[in-house]
Amino acid sequence: MKYWLMKSEPNTYGWENLLSDGETFWDGVRNYQARNCMRDMKVGDLAFFYHSVKERRIMGVAKIIKEAYQDPSTKEEAWVAVDIEPVYEFKKKISLDDIKAHAQLSEMVLVKNSRLSVQPVTELEFALIEEMSNN
Repeated sequence: MKYWLMKSEPNTYGWENLLSDGETFWDGVRNYQARNCMRDMKVGDLAFFYHSVKERRIMGVAKIIKEAYQDPSTKEEAWVAVDIEPVYEFKKKISLDDIKAHAQLSEMVLVKNSRLSVQPVTELEFALIEEMSNN
């Protein structure tokens, strides 16, 4: 199993939308590095759902339920989508500042390349953040 972090602007599609919908497709990614991450996702992988822009915090955990397929929002073959469903919401949301303050998370992609919308997370990073969330 691999771990990921997926960013969304909460006013576009937030954690509450995912909870309400029960599942969704993740589309619209137009960065090759993020797209490559999505191509590497497998059914059952877990992803942090991160609210970007003003909030900058992890809201909860989602699961990949369908692997990469042609992004329905474009005819360009370069882009893919994946399907996700919510697994659980964090009791304590984890902010970017919380992550930056944790020494063992200093090498996290979110800290080093905060603009990347879909990114890998190591097993240790995933476990530490889950612990921080009180889940």
